[in-house]
Amino acid sequence: MNTGILYIVATPIGNLKDITFRAVETLQMVDLIVCEDTRTSKKLLEHYEIKTPTMSFYQNIRKGGSTKPVPKLDLIMTELKNGKNVALITDAGTPGISDPGNQLVASAVENDIVVVPIPGASTIGAMISVAGIDLTQFVFLGFPPHKKGRETFFKKVVAFEIPVIYFESPHRVIKNLELLKSLSSEKKVILGREITKMFEEIVRGSSQEVLEYFQNNQDKIKGEFAIIVY
Repeated sequence: MNTGILYIVATPIGNLKDITFRAVETLQMVDLIVCEDTRTSKKLLEHYEIKTPTMSFYQNIRKGGSTKPVPKLDLIMTELKNGKNVALITDAGTPGISDPGNQLVASAVENDIVVVPIPGASTIGAMISVAGIDLTQFVFLGFPPHKKGRETFFKKVVAFEIPVIYFESPHRVIKNLELLKSLSSEKKVILGREITKMFEEIVRGSSQEVLEYFQNNQDKIKGEFAIIVY
């Protein structure tokens, strides 16, 4: 029996219209959709009348980047080995970019399963497109550590001579902008919030200026943030 194909499908990062025809066709065609959270994915799938069976799937990241065993990984691999086609989606964006996905892909590769990317919306790509600065080279660092290692993270950010892109949650964005300012007040920042959503906003300025903007507009500290430091 031929093995199935694992499709890595990018989904919208906010606006449900930001999905490709190919992604919708793939999600309709496969035998199983593996979701980071089926409750979150339900809205997208119902919007496009996709009735493919779903299964929840996540991976736990330990400190230092190591991972715990992934629940249901063996079950998904059995489906693929039995010839079933499977699509992996996360809550938003492209799996594997600060989202679950790499362990499933690694397991598929180890088992000679064909892995096919279905590209689409990307927060990183969206930020680069509106940055207006030279981003022929840049570094992406994902999310900063919550507590231990946070200062080390930002010392690394300000040390780079090329732009650095990272993500941040609304719970820590003020504290991290304060730390960024204290380490290097001359660094400039381009901050995007609610990208592709109704209240999308791009804020530009020095670390001090961007910090003051959000200190004075606490009601805007919502949603996920994407930040470029240069």
